[in-house]
Amino acid sequence: MFELRFTTPKSWTEPVLADFDRFLQDHAAAEKKASGMAVSMFSHYPDKPVLVEAMVNLALEEMNHFRQVIKLMHERGVYQAPDEKDPYINAIRKLIRRGSEAYLLDRLLTGGIIEARGCERFGLVAEALPEGTLKTFYQVIAESEARHHELFVELALEYFPRETVEARLDQLLDAEAVIAAALPHRAALH
Repeated sequence: MFELRFTTPKSWTEPVLADFDRFLQDHAAAEKKASGMAVSMFSHYPDKPVLVEAMVNLALEEMNHFRQVIKLMHERGVYQAPDEKDPYINAIRKLIRRGSEAYLLDRLLTGGIIEARGCERFGLVAEALPEGTLKTFYQVIAESEARHHELFVELALEYFPRETVEARLDQLLDAEAVIAAALPHRAALH
């Protein structure tokens, strides 16, 4: 549906692979927060049944991913880390405008962009890992995230004219590229 304007370099995976247990902790936290965001969306917009149904399904899928990552962590003797503020997410949130209609549109589109970035980076992790269950797991996660980013844009198109969605998505993609390019490479999704 759209392409990110900044491509994460393959070297981003170096600190991820060097401290994979820490990456798993961050991944688990990201899945938990994604599920919580979906719950927040269906709670804030009960009058939008298409959005409610989509977000209920997304919340369940993200929580299932969380469960899967927790299982992987426990198999490795790794436990959850305390939640930390994500500098990427915080910067993206600053792009969200106020006002009910603008807020909904921006929330949907930034949700799609965040999922697209996750898809890209999980794909890089899958590509960098050796053959085995972890590689397969991250290939599946990347495919799932691809569907998620499309879902958010489809929801935006459900409630807003195509021209409005495309114009705002274009602005947000430009801003996200600057944010993503400035991120340090660390054992974290963002």
